[in-house]
Amino acid sequence: MKNAALTVSGGMAAVGPCLAPLRAVVADFTDRTGVPVDLPTALFLRARLAGLPPPDRTSAGGSCRLLETTDGWAAVNLARPDDRASLPALLALLDARDTTLAGAARRTTARRLADAAQRVGIPAAALGSERSGREPVRARRLGGRRTRPPAVPRVLDLSALWAGPLCARLLGLAGAHVTKVESTTRPDGARRGNPEFYRWLHDGHESLVLDFSPGALADAVDRADIVIEASRPRALRRLGVHAEEFLAARPGRVWVGITGYGRDDDRIAFGDDAAVAGGLVGRDPHGDPVFLGDALADPVTGLYAAHAVVRSLAAGGGELLCVSMAACAAALAASRTPPC
Repeated sequence: MKNAALTVSGGMAAVGPCLAPLRAVVADFTDRTGVPVDLPTALFLRARLAGLPPPDRTSAGGSCRLLETTDGWAAVNLARPDDRASLPALLALLDARDTTLAGAARRTTARRLADAAQRVGIPAAALGSERSGREPVRARRLGGRRTRPPAVPRVLDLSALWAGPLCARLLGLAGAHVTKVESTTRPDGARRGNPEFYRWLHDGHESLVLDFSPGALADAVDRADIVIEASRPRALRRLGVHAEEFLAARPGRVWVGITGYGRDDDRIAFGDDAAVAGGLVGRDPHGDPVFLGDALADPVTGLYAAHAVVRSLAAGGGELLCVSMAACAAALAASRTPPC
């Protein structure tokens, strides 16, 4: 596992200068809950278990690439079979004379490449495009406060992959009862990854597999105190689930919506491309960007989300917490001098 050891030690050395905001978040989470959080484990356990190599301009997992354009760099993430199948459509949108994505990128701008990829459903981002100063977590009070949080909060985790489940894991360690919900037709894609990592994320959680019909999902949501999801709002509304109604129905509830760029933005994001959007990258000896860690925006977002939940509960709840992966990455990138 030599490569894995390099991933952890080298990864922490590279990421370390950006971690001040995250260390503060983790310290406050621990102060409020008594649950210690080991940052190297949270950020690099998946890479270590899978024996992933240190990333360069290809992500550690191999699906995302940093591509040079006429005016900078962009990340394009072919993480799913559908993304690879959409590649010819992307090249056609770019009027590519070259049949390779790298060749097409060299003839267009970073923004145009990212926008064209998103149009055909491929996660992509121009480097640093989301350095807008947006807060990592935006809280909106849509329900009543509760004078004290429930002794054992009931968490319903509707999310998948990494960020949401990490949030759920930390809340479970803090004493919540967590139920992991999956669709009968669409199980969590993380099950196709390292099984030991999946068990670590979901250890001690109840599992509930549902036909995602409006009635069945709405009943499960109604029993929860905290909901974690990473879906487009309209997708859940079609199933009869509304964050606003959930929060208004009972005081003290909390809804966590994890997205790439905010609940009002339909762009798709995964951890590697969201990190690039936020500018959370390293630099090679020539000053060109390289990936940091393994899908780094995922665990960073999970840590921010868990902290936001315990803060909200302490303040009485009743809040919709909008957690943006790109904004979480940008918060870390902005803390480094010079920026990441």
